[in-house]
Amino acid sequence: MQLSRFQQITGRPVWPETLAEPERLGIAVSGGGDSVALLCALADAWPAQRLMAVTVDHGLRQASAEEAQAVATLCARLGVAHRVLNWTGWDGQGNLQDAARRARRNLMADWAKAEGLPAVALAHTQDDQAETLLLRLARGSGVDGLAAMQAERQYAGLRWLRPLLGCSRADLRRYLSAIGEGWAEDPSNSDGRFSRVRMRKAIAALELDQARLAETAQAMDRARSALAQLAYEKAQTCAQVQGGDVVFDTGALGSCPEDTRLRLFAHALCWVASATYRPRLTTLTATLEAVLGGETRNLHGCLILREGNHLRICREPAAVAGLTCPAPGPWDTRWIAKAPYEQGDSLAMLGEAGLAQCPDWRTSGLPRASLLAAPALWRGQALMAAPLAGHGPNGAIALAKGASDFFTSILSH
Repeated sequence: MQLSRFQQITGRPVWPETLAEPERLGIAVSGGGDSVALLCALADAWPAQRLMAVTVDHGLRQASAEEAQAVATLCARLGVAHRVLNWTGWDGQGNLQDAARRARRNLMADWAKAEGLPAVALAHTQDDQAETLLLRLARGSGVDGLAAMQAERQYAGLRWLRPLLGCSRADLRRYLSAIGEGWAEDPSNSDGRFSRVRMRKAIAALELDQARLAETAQAMDRARSALAQLAYEKAQTCAQVQGGDVVFDTGALGSCPEDTRLRLFAHALCWVASATYRPRLTTLTATLEAVLGGETRNLHGCLILREGNHLRICREPAAVAGLTCPAPGPWDTRWIAKAPYEQGDSLAMLGEAGLAQCPDWRTSGLPRASLLAAPALWRGQALMAAPLAGHGPNGAIALAKGASDFFTSILSH
């Protein structure tokens, strides 16, 4: 079988055998060398109708619109459908790169769903793997933070794929040069104000082997998987889901190895709050010690309560105050309304006003603090259902992924 031009030049296939091919694929293309190489290689290997490209223009640099147009021109030449998405959400607060990254991912997720695409390919390379490892090492990350970027992960109901993790940046630029294709260079990639750029320069200055660093990240990923498996097994004996809360048996939790204990606590916080990232280790450790000692604490959008021999993690009412969405949802990312509901009904927290309309709430077995942040179905000002508080039909509002997701998602994070 004749090798593709990409494989002839780089020595690697554009699509690893270990990564299942989707029927249709979105490709994130910024105009930089990595993503342009991915686009060109896939357009050469696959029928163009299987592919769609997307470029997010953050509008943060004067040249960004021109770069997006250059990608559009390239896609037209390759016969690949292309869309430009514009982000205008930067308010000048917080970490710009992190905000842009999150916005880019959410915009692309909405685009892919609207186009009926099951997966989106990202052009992360072996260089990105090595840089990420050292960045996180410098931040004091544990095993999870040092674990390799995955070739595949699930987010927002889509597959996010990284087929180029085995390729170096130099490989991709050799390929582009060989086929006579240009690319854009983002000035921020050489701006020493950014930590990733400083790490990139340090790798070069110290002559570190990026392939070896990537192997270390893979080894850490194997360790992460083993620790996650242990946490999953321990969760069966020390945790349960009540309504939307996670409740731990303090004795069983306390007998777990420290990493498992902290891993389960962090996972519960993220699961209840639908958060992507766990709290910092120092904060996580101090909070768990405090609540095991009998204190009530707020962390990560959650309220942590000590109840005798149990530890309850529930949604913090202040975190969902004012949050509303049309039925059927999802509300707060994880709750959906089932029948009966009508057009115009909405989901919001139960709150004080709603709880006052639930005279039997004490029979639910859930504490008042938990029920205040529980999901409720509203028709204007009228409370239609709050099943966790005993109001309305059972199952009128349910966890979209079910209670078992708390346990299974331990292995997928």
